Amino acid sequence: MEKESRKLFWRNVELEVFDSVYEPREDSCLLAESTRVKEGCFALDMGCGCGIQAVNMAMQGAKVTAVDINQRAVKNTRENAKRLGLSDRISAKKSNLFSALKGKKFDLIAFNPPYLPNQGKADVALDGGTKGQEITHKFLDRLSFHLEERGECFVVASSLNGFSALPLKASELSFSCRCVARKKLFFEEIGVFRLC
Repeated sequence: MEKESRKLFWRNVELEVFDSVYEPREDSCLLAESTRVKEGCFALDMGCGCGIQAVNMAMQGAKVTAVDINQRAVKNTRENAKRLGLSDRISAKKSNLFSALKGKKFDLIAFNPPYLPNQGKADVALDGGTKGQEITHKFLDRLSFHLEERGECFVVASSLNGFSALPLKASELSFSCRCVARKKLFFEEIGVFRLC
C-alpha cells in the first residue's frame, strides 16, 4: 500500500509530492527562482519529480513538456498540473533523459539532475553515478540535439560532485556556461549554471 502524499508550499503554490517522488529542496527552489521564460516558449522540465519546474515555467506562460524516468513522478506532475489548472500548458511522460523526445527541440530546458556520488544508493532521484557527474554528462552529451539555436539550459550542480566538472564538460561540447545563482548550505554549496 502506498503512503499518502505530502504537501509542499513553494511561493504561494501548494504542490503535492507522492511517495517515492523526489521532494523539492533547496536545489529545486534555487533552480525555479533562477529560471525565467518568455511567454509562449517551448520548455522542458527534465527529471520533473512532482513538477515544480514545470509549474514554475507554465505559470510564466511557457508550454512545457515534463519528463522523468520514474512513472510515479510523471503521474505526480500530471496531478499537480491538473489541480493548478495548468493541464493545457504541461504535458508529462516517462523518459530516460531524452529517450522519448527524439526530434524535439526546446527554447529552454531546466534540469536538477541526480548529483550525489553513488554510495550504494538505489534511488534514481539521487544517484548521480560513481562521481556524481555521470547523469549530468549523459544529459549534456545529448543537449545540442534538443536545444534550439538560441535556446538556454539551466542545470543544478553541487560542491559534492565538484562545481568545475559541469563547466568543463560544457566547454568540451562548445557550450557557453556560467553560474547564475549559488547557495551555501550546512553540508554543501549548490549552484545553478546557464548553458547556451
